[in-house]
Amino acid sequence: MGGWASFAAISLLVGPVLGGILVETVGWQSIFLINLPLGLITIALGAASINETAHPEHAHLDLVGLALSILWLGALTFGLISAGENGWGEPRTVAALIAGVVGLAAFLGFEARTARPMLPLGLFRDVRFAVANVASFALGFTSYSSVFFFSMFLQQVQGWSPTQTGLRMAPAFIVQIVVSPWIGRLSARYGHSALMTIGYVAIGLSMLGMCWAGPSTPYAMLCLLFAIGGLGNALAIPTGSAAAMSYAPRERSGMVSAVINATRQSGLAIGIALLGALMSMRATNLLTGYLGDAGVADAEAVARAAISRHDFATDAAMGESGVHELYAAAYAGGFHAAMLTAAIGAFLTAALLVAVLAPAEARSAKETKHEA
Repeated sequence: MGGWASFAAISLLVGPVLGGILVETVGWQSIFLINLPLGLITIALGAASINETAHPEHAHLDLVGLALSILWLGALTFGLISAGENGWGEPRTVAALIAGVVGLAAFLGFEARTARPMLPLGLFRDVRFAVANVASFALGFTSYSSVFFFSMFLQQVQGWSPTQTGLRMAPAFIVQIVVSPWIGRLSARYGHSALMTIGYVAIGLSMLGMCWAGPSTPYAMLCLLFAIGGLGNALAIPTGSAAAMSYAPRERSGMVSAVINATRQSGLAIGIALLGALMSMRATNLLTGYLGDAGVADAEAVARAAISRHDFATDAAMGESGVHELYAAAYAGGFHAAMLTAAIGAFLTAALLVAVLAPAEARSAKETKHEA
């Protein structure tokens, strides 16, 4: 698991840098096109080398469950993004959020009744497995989604190019690459829950520190915060996955690994949408106030155009450059709101691990020792 997390960090290191180069030289569409050959290569390698797991009779493509999962997660994500752009009361926002909630209920109901579900809800009867997946969702919501927000902050607030931004985020991934392979030994000595808790605390501290970052914050401070976040990832990612795998029957290992990854990616999708909506609304409100104080007519429309579309055109005396300067300060305020929310999520997850997972692990170890 540590090696897997280390390779994941390599991709996170290469991705932003390569993405920045592609955006600047070819265009933003290329960052999606490059995934097509990579995906085909992965499919070919998997088909040639990956054998069936220990529970082949359970193998089944749950098409209904797959469709419902796409429906609820897609609708919820769209609704949250729409809320950030158009407000919570906009009809499309309300309809999408309702569809997301109804779709989730339908998905869970179907999975509970079908004989061979893609998400076996019975696994969640073990409180350790349930908490591990909550933590996995929180990891996607806080740390994984932060890559997007860090990138936006470095470009929109501090003015770095896409390639420079990718290079400046590298410390987080370098720390993860170096530390992750050692997590197995530490986990064997101190247990999963202890390392996971420290990891989420480190992630929370990194996010909390970002609440003081602004247009003139020295990179040395940002580099330190990136490194702390990378250390948190190195502690939380492999231990969380290993913990979930150890809490379920061995014959369900393939399904369990899929569940823990799915919860993490769901947290990522919802994190970008929800925190992005929060950041957008906060930045728009701040910029509206700044423009209003400067005497700009129709300040809210100008602010919404700047935040949502990067359109700084205005007839105001301050001109586009003046609006852009205020935009950077407002965008930083929106970034702070998103990071504070992410930090709270990380700290709450650490508290959950201490209050629930650690005692559950201790009870399980005691029972196993007693049976032996």
